[in-house]
Amino acid sequence: MKGNHTVNYRDIRKGIFISRPNRFIAEIEIDGAKEICHVKNTGRCKELLVKGSTVFCEKSANPARKTKYDLVAVIKGKRLINMDSQAPNKAALEAIPELFDGVTLIKPEYTYKSSRIDFYIEASGEKILLEVKGVTLEEDNVALFPDAPTERGVKHIHELISALSDGYRACILFVVQMSGADCFRPNRKTHPEFAEALKQAEREGVEILVYDTAVTENSMTLDRRIRAEI
Repeated sequence: MKGNHTVNYRDIRKGIFISRPNRFIAEIEIDGAKEICHVKNTGRCKELLVKGSTVFCEKSANPARKTKYDLVAVIKGKRLINMDSQAPNKAALEAIPELFDGVTLIKPEYTYKSSRIDFYIEASGEKILLEVKGVTLEEDNVALFPDAPTERGVKHIHELISALSDGYRACILFVVQMSGADCFRPNRKTHPEFAEALKQAEREGVEILVYDTAVTENSMTLDRRIRAEI
């Protein structure tokens, strides 16, 4: 992309992953001491959070907080992967004026029927619904979503299909939180229902956008559009 659609972090510390007692916290060794860190991604992430993996954590600016660090990135093989589940929406918000021509209004967390869609946009006379999904799973250089069954994700897709008949333009943006993947595919093995719903959505006219990101220890930048094999 042409613009600077970057999520930045401050005061990053390198650490070694020890364990993940639950979805929200991880034990990390930082500067020789064991620290309890907040995990900014409640997904499964078992292929990423492997004992001994190198991770990068942002130190909290709040000294009174129970967890002093947020886990934001991990090295898997030779690839650095951003794990912050809030980063895709932050990057997407900055990129919306480049993704759509003539943007005049952006409303985050827009309620449509019984779903909360990430963004409602008005652009060049169109009403647009945009749902954003962060992708952290990669196998054989293919980015895959989801990494675990997501009934909520299926529901969002069906709501977007329904929105087409109500006069909306409907889009799903998959933000691949790493660089170098050859393409994106729905993870049919993990959740065939999601894969079928996404295929139906594309057939009905929902636009599928996939962008990878340039990831560093202290940033994630929306980068280039990659192929979607739905």
